Amino acid sequence: MKKPTPIDVLVIGLGPAGAAAAAAVAAAGHSVIGLDRREQAGIPVQCAEFVPSLIGLEVADLSASIRQSIEGMITYVEREEGDHSPDFRGVMISRADFDRDLVHRARDAGVDCRFSTPVRAIAADGAVELATGEIIRPRIIIGADGPRSLVGRALGQVNEDCVESRQITVPLLQPHNATDIFLSAAFPGGYGWLFPKGDVANLGIGLAPSWKDQLKPLLEQLHQRLVADGRVGSEVLGLTGGLIPVGGMLRAVGHLGQTQVFLAGDAAGLANPITGAGISAAVISGTMAGRAAASLLAGRDRAAEDFREELGDLFGPSLARALKRRQALLDCYARNELPQTDDLRVGWIAYPEYWAV
Repeated sequence: MKKPTPIDVLVIGLGPAGAAAAAAVAAAGHSVIGLDRREQAGIPVQCAEFVPSLIGLEVADLSASIRQSIEGMITYVEREEGDHSPDFRGVMISRADFDRDLVHRARDAGVDCRFSTPVRAIAADGAVELATGEIIRPRIIIGADGPRSLVGRALGQVNEDCVESRQITVPLLQPHNATDIFLSAAFPGGYGWLFPKGDVANLGIGLAPSWKDQLKPLLEQLHQRLVADGRVGSEVLGLTGGLIPVGGMLRAVGHLGQTQVFLAGDAAGLANPITGAGISAAVISGTMAGRAAASLLAGRDRAAEDFREELGDLFGPSLARALKRRQALLDCYARNELPQTDDLRVGWIAYPEYWAV
C-alpha cells in the first residue's frame, strides 16, 4: 500500500473558486495541491461568460480574457418590447482564458496544480484517494468541485435543486453591447439569454429539471426567432450545457475526522437562484476559503466559523430574496397555472418589483 502524501491544503476543483482558494493559501506560505478531473482549465466552457464590473475588485487584471464590454441589460417579457436597464454593466470574457489565468496565478504562488486527476473516494477521516491510487492526507480540504461536489457529498451537503441549461454559440450579425434576457411562461424555472462576444454570441436557455426535455426545442425556437429578426446567423458554431445549483447556500464548513473542510463556489450553492450567475461568487468565496484555511493553519481557531459567518453575511440576503422569487414562480406551475407578465417581472432582477419587500 502506498504511503499517504501529507499536505497542508488539498483543493479539489480548479475552476475560479478552486484556483482562487489555492492561490490565497499558497501565498501565505502553505503547501497546496490542486486537483481537477478535466484535462485543462476552463474547458469545456459551461457558462454564459458574463461577469459584472465589480469582478475587477477580486481579479486585478482581466485584460487577457475580456472579449467585449457590456453597457446594460435588455429584458424581454414574453413578446413585449425590451426594457433597457443601464445598471447591469460588466464584461464578456473567454471563460477558458479566465480560468487558465487564475490557474497560472495559483501555480506562480506555489500550488501543485494537477489536471486529468479525478478523485476516486473521500474517506470519513479526510483521506482522499485519487484514480491513480495515490492517497493524500491533507490538514484541510477545500471543495470547489462544482454543483455535484464530491467534497460536499462527503459532508452531507448536496445541491438538491439545479437548473439544466443548454447553450449554443451563433454568429452575431449586428454589434450589440447589452445582455439580452428572455422571460416567458414557456421557460419554467429559468429564462433565455443572448450574450454578445464580439462577432459571435452565446444563446441559451435554462429550465427546471422537470422540463429538461424541452431545452432543445425551446432553444431552437428562440434561435429561429432571432434569425428571423436578423440579429443572429442560423449556423451553430458550438454547443454546451450544464447544471446550475439554484437551491441556495449550503453549510460551507465541516469536518471529516480531524480534517477541516471548506466549500466554495457552486459546491457551496452560491450561484444566484434567479440569474444562475456564479463566477463572481466563486472567485470571492474561493479567496475567502483560502484565506480562512491559511488563518486556521496559522493558529486562529475561529477561522472556520468566521468564514461561515462572513459567507452568510455576504451572500445570504441576496440568495434568500432570489429563492423567494424563484419559488413564487414555481408555485404557479404547481397550481397548474402559468405565470403572467407581472409575475415574471417580480421574478427578475431588472425590475423594481423584484427588490420590493
